[in-house]
Amino acid sequence: MIWELISAAVGTVAFSLLFGVPKKYYVHCGCIGAAGWFLYKVMLVNVGLSIAASVFFATVLVVLLSRYAAVFEKCPATVFMITGIFPLVPGAQIYWATYYLVTDNLYKAFDSGFLALKIMIAIVLGIVVVFEIPYKFFKIR
Repeated sequence: MIWELISAAVGTVAFSLLFGVPKKYYVHCGCIGAAGWFLYKVMLVNVGLSIAASVFFATVLVVLLSRYAAVFEKCPATVFMITGIFPLVPGAQIYWATYYLVTDNLYKAFDSGFLALKIMIAIVLGIVVVFEIPYKFFKIR
């Protein structure tokens, strides 16, 4: 689990570098990405939720932390949110759906593609839920 968290943090920082995030935000981005991955794994393995539900709750955490970091650092929340969601994006499911589609295994392609779609919807719903919270709850007092 520790290696997964380190990998999530490093992957998030690497994506931050590609995304053009200023260097002073790398630590925040890495911690937010690792926190999202940690909650995803806890919800999936220990709580026993489905993959989509685990991604939803992890996305809610990532967006909450992103909004807090944005207020703290006085920058847009998307800087932290887009990079923090990176470990949760269903890249493997999209790859396997495409692979199975090309190899004419349509049942597996549908399963992988539908799972990727559920994960993407969970990410969108997590973002929408948190952005409905008014800004005043994130201000530092």
